[in-house]
Amino acid sequence: MNGMVSNGRRGDHVAQCERGRRIPPVFGALWFIAALMGGPVLASESPLTVDEAVQMAVSANPQVRSSRARWDSAVHSIKPNYAPADPSVSVFNLDSPTNGFTNAASQSFQLNQPLQFPGKGYLQGENARRVADIARLAYEATVRDVRAQAESAFYQIQLDQALNQVATENREHLRRVLHVAEVAYAANRVTQADFVSAEFELAAAEQQQRQLQVAEANDRTTLNQILARPIAERLELDSHIELHPLSARLDDLVNQAGRVRQEILQAALSAQNAESALMLAKLEYAPDFSVGYIFDRFLQPSAPPVAGQTETHGVSLSFTVPLFFWLKQREDVTRASSDLEAARADVSTVQAQTAALVTTLFRQAHLTYETAQLYRDSLTPLAQQGFEVALVAYEGGKVDFVTLATALRQRNDARVAYLQAANQFLAQRVALEQAVGQPLKG
Repeated sequence: MNGMVSNGRRGDHVAQCERGRRIPPVFGALWFIAALMGGPVLASESPLTVDEAVQMAVSANPQVRSSRARWDSAVHSIKPNYAPADPSVSVFNLDSPTNGFTNAASQSFQLNQPLQFPGKGYLQGENARRVADIARLAYEATVRDVRAQAESAFYQIQLDQALNQVATENREHLRRVLHVAEVAYAANRVTQADFVSAEFELAAAEQQQRQLQVAEANDRTTLNQILARPIAERLELDSHIELHPLSARLDDLVNQAGRVRQEILQAALSAQNAESALMLAKLEYAPDFSVGYIFDRFLQPSAPPVAGQTETHGVSLSFTVPLFFWLKQREDVTRASSDLEAARADVSTVQAQTAALVTTLFRQAHLTYETAQLYRDSLTPLAQQGFEVALVAYEGGKVDFVTLATALRQRNDARVAYLQAANQFLAQRVALEQAVGQPLKG
């Protein structure tokens, strides 16, 4: 497969060189000057790697941008919790014999500042800070999931390309079988049934390849959607499939997931917020305050309480009384206690689910990798050898057509089984990275 790809690229390079020989001298000089100055030169675009596809997805995907905006919104919701409530200013016209707006005996100006019981604002600010951290973790989880989507779509297209190449090879082998059957039928060594069966197998293989081409086109559409690119635009992707075994130990991955997986950290922050909410509910028994300043100006000579004193000052202090505590405060404390218990249980649930998921994916990925190695290193070469032997034997009249068709089908199935196992391993590795919460090393 790699040899065919490299040959195609070599042919493209030769064609470019032939076109280069026909470039007029003036344009050739301009091309040379541009190259010396570091300007753009004519070159074919290199195929997109999986890492480049991930970078494009993270930078352009609208889900990532939306999650980032929500994080920014939560960050700007922290400081308002530390600020006290806005003060109120009141102006009074008092003892007016007319309409209240004119001929008032005195005017009163009041400034009131509501104040929470000390500690409430701090707890509310800390809650808001943790909400912003939860939004940050949600953004990181979105980046993680979009990364996984891009990788899965990329690997699926790689599988589609490889299956298409296997289908092409299978079609060429079927043409060989058809030719051999035709020669044998012309020589009256086999019946016409062999020739008809060979034609049937070839037609079925051609139809299957058309289905594979449609599947690849649909998978490319999915990748374009993830990358936020035009749906019909075609990207040249690196077709080389690389398999690297999992080098980390299972226990290390479980511990790593417990430390870094976003869902676990979010649940832990929610539990801390539930603890603060319980404390705030208990602080509802403590009174809130309101401090006021009063300035009175007397306009009528008979209005002042002391003759000749036209201006007076005063202060006020008021506080709330939890008179109906059995209907409000006590119920709020009970509700907050239940919320805290639920939040702590959620943390334990997510931790247990993560450990089980990492363990399951790790075991399955190991098995799938071993399966891919078995087909690549042993079963596929054996199946290829078996087909070549069966073809020679059929030409010599030593085996029937059914045996030859079975050998060819076995060869094709072995190639497909390897590719599917390789793709499944890559998909399980991506899922394992999602479960852990960050990319795996190695």
